[in-house]
Amino acid sequence: MAGLIKREDIDLVRERSDLKEVVDAFVTLRSAGVGSYKGLCPFHDERSPSFHVRPSVGTYHCFGCGESGDAIAFLMKMEHTTFAETVERLAARANIELHYEDGGSGPDKEQVGRRQRLLEANKIADEYFRDQLGTSGAATAQQFLAGRGFTAEHAQHFGVGYAPQGWDNVLKHLQRKGFREDELRLTGLFSEGQRGIYDRFRGRLVWPIRDMTGATIGFGARKLFEDDPGPKYLNTPETALYKKSQVLYGIDLAKRNIAKKRQLVVVEGYTDVMAAHLSGVDTAVATCGTAFGSDHVKIARRLISDDGTGGEIIFTFDGDAAGQKAALRAFEEDNKFLAKTFVAVEPSGMDPCDLRQDKGPEAVVALIDSRRPLFEFAIKAGMKNFNLDTVEGRTGALRHAAPIVAGIRDSVVRPGYERELAGWLGMEPATVHRAVQSAQRAAASPASGHRRGRSDDGRSAGHGTAGDAGRPGGAEPGFQRPDVRDPAARMEKEALEVVLQQPTLLSAEQWQAFYAADFKVPAYAVIHSGIRAAGMAGATPSQWVEQVRQEVPAELGSLVSELAVTPLPARTSEDLVRYCRDIMNRLFELQITHQKGDLMGRLQRLGPQGDPAEFAALNRQLVDLEMKRRSLRARD
Repeated sequence: MAGLIKREDIDLVRERSDLKEVVDAFVTLRSAGVGSYKGLCPFHDERSPSFHVRPSVGTYHCFGCGESGDAIAFLMKMEHTTFAETVERLAARANIELHYEDGGSGPDKEQVGRRQRLLEANKIADEYFRDQLGTSGAATAQQFLAGRGFTAEHAQHFGVGYAPQGWDNVLKHLQRKGFREDELRLTGLFSEGQRGIYDRFRGRLVWPIRDMTGATIGFGARKLFEDDPGPKYLNTPETALYKKSQVLYGIDLAKRNIAKKRQLVVVEGYTDVMAAHLSGVDTAVATCGTAFGSDHVKIARRLISDDGTGGEIIFTFDGDAAGQKAALRAFEEDNKFLAKTFVAVEPSGMDPCDLRQDKGPEAVVALIDSRRPLFEFAIKAGMKNFNLDTVEGRTGALRHAAPIVAGIRDSVVRPGYERELAGWLGMEPATVHRAVQSAQRAAASPASGHRRGRSDDGRSAGHGTAGDAGRPGGAEPGFQRPDVRDPAARMEKEALEVVLQQPTLLSAEQWQAFYAADFKVPAYAVIHSGIRAAGMAGATPSQWVEQVRQEVPAELGSLVSELAVTPLPARTSEDLVRYCRDIMNRLFELQITHQKGDLMGRLQRLGPQGDPAEFAALNRQLVDLEMKRRSLRARD
């Protein structure tokens, strides 16, 4: 098992990761001054760009929503990957070998090489299948798609391809690309026969299964010919890349909309995902040959930021017995969500693909809009097993339903469903309430195997990732928002911007004077202390801001990022040098003014009857300060 990545390697990854290059893959950036860029924020809707990037210090900040961080934080949020996954990905891009703590280790070079070869093989196979769909030999596949209302453009968008009939088409294609047979055995693209390996997918329509980053890791295929003795659907078997319990078809296309809307729709098939997206339900995904399980729950929770403050998971199922069974299986996983969980059932038995074809895209949207709480569906589905015309039947139905109602996390909603259940069963609400309370006590008892891990309000601890934003504009709880209309506050803000963005332009004398400065605004004073604690010595500009962030309270991290990316009013490098010098001189002059005021106060308190030696010493200090002030003025 891999240990923690060593801190020095993480710092090296930060240093060598070009933030502009990383962000450019997602956001169109335009120049916003010397070394500064801006664009439309990828984390919230806006018309005017408020998302700023300063590559030299490796920091981004949105002045609209408050999101901020470095290259690692940005990719984590955009790709919905873990911290370690993101660092490893950036390290591979920068050709950095990572080292791990606690005697652990990451994937060795041989493992990385094997994984890369598997990814390359899947990518080439993906391209091959897509190319084959456009050939005359794929007429049956083309007719299948057309018969379900999908055009060639639709197929291209979803990566649909065709595996031609024959035993070695893909095999020969990959061998021509330089893959050895021992490598191909590991891809899941081939089956084993007496004479060696042969194509696993033959005469089938093929969908690529991709991970969060868009890399193809496996395939799902539907048979097209009646003489095919294989199953209707055939997937890639378990490989080093493909774990069916951890993959969702369409996740690469839907992930940003899922995160943006905080909604995930689970449909049953590949064509259902296509139909849903084409109908406007662009948060739809499907499992691949397995039920929606605990690993899928982890993916969903990460995507919708499942923290109990919103979000919804919607399962779509047929109205038949199999669909009801699938919905009840999903209910078993429901307790792992803080989001609200719903089910959308089509009574006529049509899936989203059929609905779009027969009734138009609006019918698919209507299906999702008709969703109802999953626990309501679970209650009513179970009640069908009891004869509600008898006392025994109603009692049995209550025993079935009470634990479900007891498991509703929202304590405000739960009493309403107690009343609903009483109405469905024709019982007194008090009777149902007692049954629900009894079920709650049973669930909370130490002997119960169904003890819940969260309180009724759905809160849990430990959510949050590196780079989480503070409040928009850096207004952090615990620190009053600095009022930059105050000249002194504005001066401190501008000085911090210079020090964070252009630390290498400061001379040793300026650093010494900056460290000695007395900042008055509380938030800026804490950041000033953080800068002194971080120490610029030995730090690269890209490491510098991160070091400062680590030295201040977490609630000020966003303000540090804001100061680090605020565009400086300079169009050329010469302007930048002059601006930084002027700002530091003004800061020092302000400090001198404060010090002179303190000395004048001490002189007044000393009075003419005071100690002559002390009086003379204070006067000398005043003269020295005035000389420093004039010297600064002369440099302007």
